[in-house]
Amino acid sequence: MSDHAPDPATETFVAHRNLLFTVAYEMLGSAADAEDVLQETWLRWVEVDLEQVRDQRAYLVRITTRQALNRLRTMSRRKEAYVGPWLPEPLLTAPNVAEDAELAESVSMAMMLVLETLSPTERAVFVLREAFDVSYEEIAAAVDKSPAAVRQIAHRARRHVDARRPREVVSPSQTRAVLESFRRALDTGDLQGLLDVLAPEAVLVSDGGGIKQAAPRPIISADKVARFILGGAAKNGAALTSDPTVVNGNPALVLRLNGEIDGILAIRVEDARITGLYYVRNPEKLSRVESETPLTLR
Repeated sequence: MSDHAPDPATETFVAHRNLLFTVAYEMLGSAADAEDVLQETWLRWVEVDLEQVRDQRAYLVRITTRQALNRLRTMSRRKEAYVGPWLPEPLLTAPNVAEDAELAESVSMAMMLVLETLSPTERAVFVLREAFDVSYEEIAAAVDKSPAAVRQIAHRARRHVDARRPREVVSPSQTRAVLESFRRALDTGDLQGLLDVLAPEAVLVSDGGGIKQAAPRPIISADKVARFILGGAAKNGAALTSDPTVVNGNPALVLRLNGEIDGILAIRVEDARITGLYYVRNPEKLSRVESETPLTLR
């Protein structure tokens, strides 16, 4: 048995790792990039004199935020060259995430896409304040702004997000019920069944990343969405199957063609019908879906 005492820096980092990953992921929309940010955070954290750190959690969040901001600015250039619509990397999450309504909404595909419309600094401020209740003073230290400026940024970002976020919070059980109706119609090729569960103004966004075929632009209207989904399966001449899962804190489907994973489908539900469908087919964003244990965030 080792006589060495546990390393305090390692203990603290491990204790807050889920929180730090969630901060990075909500800022970036990419699990792979969030992991890189955590690695960069760790390398800086082990160089810190812990005796000089009053609040270790806040200090780690500050490092993570700064590294994520640097990465976010780099990613914006990558997205400009991205082929077709860009969707966040799906994140398999543990059931307890869905039970936390606030957390589940903050990492949902719909909310992650809303966050994409903020500037990097607005996104950092909004995530830290709204999702993690970080003080304005701590946020100011993380983004190199004054507390007064951070308050203004937070107000502007909140107003921007509120105008675009879903109008109602839908429970996991309600979403599962809607998704199950959609799944039955999909598995049986029932066009009318799909139309019954889709809102008239439903929008489908598909992300193939230039690797897999996907619609080059969002598809709008229930009829066009339903025909696109059923037509895609028929065109491939393959057996399309679906399995329920939990992605980004919300019920979703894993879609398979001839038993091989084809993509992850997340949905946005309002008034008991599907208003948004987010279909990630890019294989580079699916490598974690079957290989990793669902994550517990925060």
